[in-house]
Amino acid sequence: MALFLSTFTNKIDKKGRVSVPVTFRTALAGQPFLGIVAFRSYKSPSIEACGIDRMTQLSQSVDRLDLFSETQDDFASTIFADSHQLPFDSEGRIMLPQELLAHAQIESHAAFVGRGATFQIWSPEIFQKHQSEARKRIHEKKATLKLTDTSSPEEGAR
Repeated sequence: MALFLSTFTNKIDKKGRVSVPVTFRTALAGQPFLGIVAFRSYKSPSIEACGIDRMTQLSQSVDRLDLFSETQDDFASTIFADSHQLPFDSEGRIMLPQELLAHAQIESHAAFVGRGATFQIWSPEIFQKHQSEARKRIHEKKATLKLTDTSSPEEGAR
């Protein structure tokens, strides 16, 4: 599975194209779709993004919910109905749809923010504020993580 690390800020060109960081493109190599899947975040003014393999995992998770339940319908509408498959051009660029740019308030630059198995795309200024607030919350809570034991998959980070 792809692993996305670090934060990269890239300029959006006059035609609306933005280069996906090379390390992100490398992480996506070998997947059946050469590009990213992107949709509006329902938690923040950002764009959620991942590879097609991760979208398959999300689909399987939604499929485990009660069929025709409101929760299942809400997730399907929020994630899949809003998703865009964005192929890489020959130079590793994508064209972000206007509705995604508007949701994330992205204008001239886009910050690609690694989040492990997924990444987000933010307005750089908005992300700086979000990251600062997240660091403050973690510090105030004195939060810690427990590493996942790879020998027992049911144990997760806490």
